[in-house]
Amino acid sequence: MAVNKVEICGVNTAKLPLLSNEEKDELFSRIVKGDSEARRIFIEGNLRLVLSIIKRFSSSNENVDDLFQIGCIGLIKAIDNFNVDLDVKFSTYAVPMIIGEIRRYLRDNNSIRVSRSLRDTAYKAIYAKEHMMKEQLREPTIHEIAEEIGISKEDIVMALDAIQSPVSLYEPVYTEGGDTLYVMDQISDKKNKEESWVEDLSLSEAVKRLNDREANIIRLRYFEGKTQMEVAKEVGISQAQVSRLEKNALKSMRQYLEG
Repeated sequence: MAVNKVEICGVNTAKLPLLSNEEKDELFSRIVKGDSEARRIFIEGNLRLVLSIIKRFSSSNENVDDLFQIGCIGLIKAIDNFNVDLDVKFSTYAVPMIIGEIRRYLRDNNSIRVSRSLRDTAYKAIYAKEHMMKEQLREPTIHEIAEEIGISKEDIVMALDAIQSPVSLYEPVYTEGGDTLYVMDQISDKKNKEESWVEDLSLSEAVKRLNDREANIIRLRYFEGKTQMEVAKEVGISQAQVSRLEKNALKSMRQYLEG
């Protein structure tokens, strides 16, 4: 893949504009107000970002023009979804979105194709996991996902592994102003992150706002890992009542945590 060629998709990469941070901020404030010209300038001013990212896919046999176009789609999505109130650079937000867009393209167009059934299984598992996390406020186990979608644990693990593309955590993805952004900067450490105690504290505060019965059900279900049937027997009500109280409690907790 000739990533160093001057013209890609009709764009002369040697003449791409370079925006300062002040210019980016000013343009984005205009974009938010619906200024299409500012949007065009901002996109052109960030094409170097797309170009630098597609270089890390140099081992791919895909056409560089195709990857550049896909990267631009990721860039546009990042612009459309970027929150100016976030205390991060636009590039920090945009890099994983651009990479994700390119990875999806490569995954679906890989010459060594993952079978359709494996991809379907993987997507079902991912969708189920996200849905269960929203419902249960915790990450489900592979066993729970398997029960939810009716597919064996082994098949799920195989499917998820098949759609992954390994990469080093220390692989640089972008450099701006002398600061290098690595893959590891885009992922979180769920076991050792400093702010975990803040999340635990917030969760405890959310539980405190429940009535005694709801708080007890949440404790038994999510802190002791009991099933709804086991909770029903322990507190002396039906499983349907446990389910209803649990849903009400989770709704109240979400409203507090999101408020």
